[in-house]
Amino acid sequence: MRRGSPGPPLIGGRPVPIAVYELRFALGDYHRRVGLALPRPAFLDVVPLRFGVAEPEAHYHPPLAATPWSFQTYRGS
Repeated sequence: MRRGSPGPPLIGGRPVPIAVYELRFALGDYHRRVGLALPRPAFLDVVPLRFGVAEPEAHYHPPLAATPWSFQTYRGS
């Protein structure tokens, strides 16, 4: 599995509003950029991650571990 950083927090310096959010990870583009030869279409291309925020003051860090053929995520710490 490979690791990458998305950059700065999407919502920083304030509580996260209670809502349902969706992050979209472009796994196909990422794996091609790092030099993997993927079929077209890729098995996993854009992977949506939909999650709910119920505690505005809590820490939310939804990490994604992915290969061209699988992915997993969790709330994070």
